[in-house]
Amino acid sequence: MPAPEPRPAADLGHVKSPALRELLTHLHHERFDQVRNQVRAARGCTNPIRLAGYTETVHARTGRILHSFNTADHATGGLLVACNNRRASRCPSCSRTYAGDTYQLIKAGVAGGKNITAQVATHPRVFATLTAPSFGPVHGTTWRGQPRCRCGTQHPDNAPALGAPLDLARYDYTGAVLFNAHAGLLWGRFTTYLRRYVARLLDLTQKEAAEILRVSFAKVAEFQKRGVVHYHAIIRFDGPEGSTQPPPPKATAAVLTKAVKLAARHATLHVQAEQLGERTLRWGQQIDVRQITPDTGEGRLTAEAVAGYIAKYATKGAEDSGALDRPLHCRDCHGNGQTTTPAGHPAPCPTCDGNGREPLDHLRLPAHVRQMIRTCFDLATIPELAAFKLHKWAHMLGFRGHFSTKSRRYSTTLGALREERRAWRRAHHDDHLVLEDVEQPNDTENLDDVTFVVSDWTFLGLGYTPGEQLIAAQVRHEQAERQRIKSEGELWE
Repeated sequence: MPAPEPRPAADLGHVKSPALRELLTHLHHERFDQVRNQVRAARGCTNPIRLAGYTETVHARTGRILHSFNTADHATGGLLVACNNRRASRCPSCSRTYAGDTYQLIKAGVAGGKNITAQVATHPRVFATLTAPSFGPVHGTTWRGQPRCRCGTQHPDNAPALGAPLDLARYDYTGAVLFNAHAGLLWGRFTTYLRRYVARLLDLTQKEAAEILRVSFAKVAEFQKRGVVHYHAIIRFDGPEGSTQPPPPKATAAVLTKAVKLAARHATLHVQAEQLGERTLRWGQQIDVRQITPDTGEGRLTAEAVAGYIAKYATKGAEDSGALDRPLHCRDCHGNGQTTTPAGHPAPCPTCDGNGREPLDHLRLPAHVRQMIRTCFDLATIPELAAFKLHKWAHMLGFRGHFSTKSRRYSTTLGALREERRAWRRAHHDDHLVLEDVEQPNDTENLDDVTFVVSDWTFLGLGYTPGEQLIAAQVRHEQAERQRIKSEGELWE
């Protein structure tokens, strides 16, 4: 059969939109499917990485090329790779994958799965919420049990005033920023106190307690409307080797609950600076500790509910409280305020006038958030706080820790989940390799033992071309529709 003749090039000079013109050009091209499939392979990522190069899968013993891919032969001349950003505000598609991995990681620690034995569901487990103390009265939806704010107004749930101080001049902005900056350290202090109180409640020394049980946890940070972080954590008793062993019978959920409350009440952190004096950081009075019930359908707090709750907040940041999802330090001088002249002499950065930060006047920010950011920049100049690099974390209102963390033996890892996904893709890819006329692997060998990959890649840039952007928007729309249909189906089950 003769090869099909190429389609004649269409005259698209009358199309004014560059994106539409490029899309129509792809549609008239015989390799349009390549472009669409590549965008779909990037899962509709909003800001993918564009690479150029080649990869070849070679049979080790014969040198035969079993599979090859070269971007020079591709319609777009490049390869799109998903950005894998966890923030939903930056990339909904990649954040959905991150949230799914976090859900599996958390669920495995409370119900088993992903190489974690189901026996872990019988271990004592609690869901704890540790909040920050008050830094001044703020607008809210309830006050003293009534559905109104303490200012006398009944604010709706989405009111912009929620979380803003009633009196900006009297609000302790320094304390709020310091708490955000030290939240990770305060959590570490809390875990130390937790192990001490567990040993004390069991009438053991810390060394004796460590020989018979282990405290495992997974946590996620969430920004409140007032711009201060608090933690949600799953805390569990295990045997000394982790999730594979049960804890001793006397290590009950009641003991764990009491130990968490005592540790949260007494864990403190002292911050000292010449310009600030000495401050003591501690958790707030609102500490909630609830036992995670077995998944019998009777309890209100199940493994699935907890895992879904934590995974949701693992993809969020300070932008939910009105802040930004990008750094605010000057990128030309990296926030240092100094550059180097051609002669090699230091000089103030001309972009930021030597202050190392992006101007805030042109940013549309709430007054409360703007003052939190200014406080971060002011505290960054204090020598005792220089190690916290608050000028680089001003967009996070001073918080510089990881949003989701876990102890070593809580469950599987995000890296293991990603490797499992890569292994599935490799296996799916290997099924399509042409292995005719080459020696097949025996029972003791797998395909990875008789093949190797040769590749060379070059970074081209970030993002889509205008036409690819339209295709990506359609891919994201299809993903959202599938998610909506799935959610509605679960709702009606």
